[in-house]
Amino acid sequence: MVSEQCNKLFNEVVKDYHIYNEIERLPVNPYAAGDFSNLLYQKCWIDAAQWHMEDEVRHPDIDPVAALRWKRLIDKSNQDRTDIVERIDDYFAEQFKNVVPGTSARYNTESPAWAIDRLSILALKIYHMQEETQRIDIDQDQLAACNRKLTVLLQQRVDLSTAIDELLEDIASGERRMHVYRQMKMYNDPLLNPVLYGNKQS
Repeated sequence: MVSEQCNKLFNEVVKDYHIYNEIERLPVNPYAAGDFSNLLYQKCWIDAAQWHMEDEVRHPDIDPVAALRWKRLIDKSNQDRTDIVERIDDYFAEQFKNVVPGTSARYNTESPAWAIDRLSILALKIYHMQEETQRIDIDQDQLAACNRKLTVLLQQRVDLSTAIDELLEDIASGERRMHVYRQMKMYNDPLLNPVLYGNKQS
């Protein structure tokens, strides 16, 4: 099952990232370029780094210059995340290119790769919520609340994993359509963001 491969690999990435826990550290991807696992590894590493960027930028005493730097890094990370998700969808599009959808084939609200994107984020949520359940500096009410949240997250992973596998099975059988949608992000594009191209003209 694809979800099993994803969950195993995402757990591997989260563990690898936290060996060093350095936001700007480049990953050492153990999988061959072009391989599906290589894409998944890249994708989850981006998410792990961005998770910690989002923590840093929310520091209550952050220097405005530092905050702007983190904002720029988050913008770049968001673009990298989008790019790698679309490459994963390209992988699936190639896998299913010879499947002829049935006349009653349905569309899905998101592509397989964007569902896998949520699975990657869940791996990080689970890892960090588990950390919260092991704290010794909080009271029992907060510990209990964290444990309840962890239970919900673990069930979400089971449900989402099942949904991803069912989606891919339906696409393979022609019951659903494989369609790659592009995010068309405009804020990073100097040709489409009016603040950027306006500056260029002036």
